[in-house]
Amino acid sequence: MPARIRYGRLPTEQLHPRTRSLDRLPITTLLRLMNAEDARVIRAVGRARPQVARGIHVIATSLHRGGRLLFIGAGTSGRLGIIEAAECPTTFHTNPDTIQAIMAGGRQAVFRSREGAEDRRDEANAIIRRRARPGDVVVGISASGVTPFVEAGLRQAARRGAATILITCHPRSAIPADLRIALRVGPEILAGSTRLKAGTATKLVLNMLTLGAMIRLGKTHGNLMADVKPTSNKLRARAVRIIQSVARCSKRDAARALAASRGQTRCAVLMASRGLTYAAARRLLRKSPR
Repeated sequence: MPARIRYGRLPTEQLHPRTRSLDRLPITTLLRLMNAEDARVIRAVGRARPQVARGIHVIATSLHRGGRLLFIGAGTSGRLGIIEAAECPTTFHTNPDTIQAIMAGGRQAVFRSREGAEDRRDEANAIIRRRARPGDVVVGISASGVTPFVEAGLRQAARRGAATILITCHPRSAIPADLRIALRVGPEILAGSTRLKAGTATKLVLNMLTLGAMIRLGKTHGNLMADVKPTSNKLRARAVRIIQSVARCSKRDAARALAASRGQTRCAVLMASRGLTYAAARRLLRKSPR
């Protein structure tokens, strides 16, 4: 039987001592206060850099070996995982199956809150049993550090042989994980509203985990998005500029290489810079993924 949660004692539920008159503050004072509190977020994330670095290593190693990355969360935390998973296929040309997000309450809960979804341990168990497998990494996102959906999901992931990471704003969270990234952001200016500092801190950490892992996997060249998926006019133009820059070729040759590569920017770079065929470039990338 799960232990009873004392919600009133959670760090994310505490009252901020400087915002007891929040509803009466002039807007300029409110905004100054928000800016000051957001600065605390940056410091909190900075203190967690060693743990984030370990997380990058775990994720990059898993993906390099054919594993997958799954985010699991509820409410704001779950939506942040969805954003991260949704951005990776375009930014890094990953397969949508490689980086996934699991949201308490399913798709409907993305746009509208579904009361009680975060308490559904059985639902998390069932989803993780279907999706997770040995060698995967499951990242639980729980600002409060007590979300039953996330706890059940991470426990099930461990039983399935997946590595587990927890991102939380509760330094003493009892949710089990192989790696814990705890962010001490302090009380929210609006008590309990973890879409504020907790949400910002979580997004910063997710940015670091995915970008760091993708850099390790060779998805960038310098500060260029070397494996961008050109799915719009803007992204096609970006891909052409990247090919021009790396391969040192004309815009026309870069565009031709991109078309011949079937929209695979890294492949097009090799074709334009080394005069390779599409098949030869693909073989070279498979031998040396970086």
